[in-house]
Formats: sequence, structure tokens, C-alpha cells
Amino acid sequence: MLTRSIGRYLSWPLDRLAALIARTGIPPNFITWSALFLNLWAGILFAAGRFATAGGMMILAGLCDLLDGRVARAQNRVSIFGGFLDSILDRYADLILFLGLLVYYTRVNRFLYAVLVGAAMAGAVMVSYAKARAESLVPNSEVGFWDRPERLALMILGALVNRMPVVLWILAIGSNITVIHRILHTWKQTKDAAPLPVSSPMGARPAQVHPASLPHGVARDVPESRPILTRTASRGR
Repeated sequence: MLTRSIGRYLSWPLDRLAALIARTGIPPNFITWSALFLNLWAGILFAAGRFATAGGMMILAGLCDLLDGRVARAQNRVSIFGGFLDSILDRYADLILFLGLLVYYTRVNRFLYAVLVGAAMAGAVMVSYAKARAESLVPNSEVGFWDRPERLALMILGALVNRMPVVLWILAIGSNITVIHRILHTWKQTKDAAPLPVSSPMGARPAQVHPASLPHGVARDVPESRPILTRTASRGR
């Protein structure tokens, strides 16, 4: 995608900056929380109608988002929880930004724009949710364009040039089209898959399958209740 292509060009200076920050001993989680607080500030500025300043705060928050994973790797502090925390705080940051816009357009009595903010907010949440659910079902869920980096880049641009209504139209329509795209993509990959087993009634014993009845090549020594780790979270996703 576009932002990933740009990110490749910025990889070298970001790695150098992350290495400098890593030497200070600042924990990666501190940088992750800093991104949330900067986005909170941006949301307050949106609510006050100070769009250009809010765009500047979003740039600083985005820089923190780009650095926390790199600092974690430089300090050898990459963890599953760190990636989980990063994802959760990113969702809160998205909602805070849209909430700030919603407060502003409600305050100035622009009902249509407030509705667009709501539609864009719903699309942003569902794009992330659709991807998370699809990843638990299919091997490849990387479809659609309006992932978080693209949405934030467009919002920053709209804030800096004071064209947020145009941005809201694009996000309200485009992000929900991405959700539909991911639904169709997941449906195509799962329609020929074997159906999931039906849960047994409460108290009933699950049906036992004799190993001899299994097709040739199927593992026959897998415990019935072995937990399966489907995906490992990490920073810098």
C-alpha cells in the first residue's frame, strides 16, 4: 500500500532515531502511551475547531506509532503483550479523533458532517475488526485499501489544508467498502472449507472417532483439547 511504500523510504532515518531513543532506556510502552496522549490532545483540538494544530499533533503521534516497535526491537523488549497493548491503544486513539470531530460538528450545528463522522468511525472500527476476525479463519486477509495508516494520513492532510469534509466523505464510503471487500474475500476463501463441528448439548459427551476411520495421512495422536495458538502479536505490525 501507499503508506507502506513511503515507510520503506523512511525506514533508515526511523531506525537511526529509534536506536538513539533506545540508548536512553525509555520503555517502548511509554512511547505507545505517548501516542495515545498526543492523539487525545489532537481530539481536543479538533473539538475546539483548531484543525491545523490537531494535524500537527497527529503527526507527532504517528511518529510515536512508527517508533515504539523499532525501539522495542532495538532494546530486545519485543513481547506479545506489547503488540496487544499497541493495538488496543490504536483503536482508542482512532475513536478519540473521530469523537473530537463529532463534538465540533455537533457544536457548530453541521448535522450532515456529524453523520459522516459517525459513518467514518464505524468504518474504521469495522475495518480493524474484520481483519482480526478474518485472520482467525483464513491465511490471507490483506485486502482493501483503507487500513489505519491510510486513514490517518488522509485525516492529517485534511486537517492541515482545512478540507476535513472531503476527507470524511472519502472515509465514510471508502472504509466501509473495504469492510465489504474483506467480507467477500473471507467468504470466497471459506465457502469450500469443511464445516465447523456442531457443539454437543450440555452434559453430553463428544462423539468419539476411531483412529482407523481417519483418512490416510491425518494425524491420529492429537489430544482433543489441545489449545492452538493461531497468531502471535508483536509490535511494528
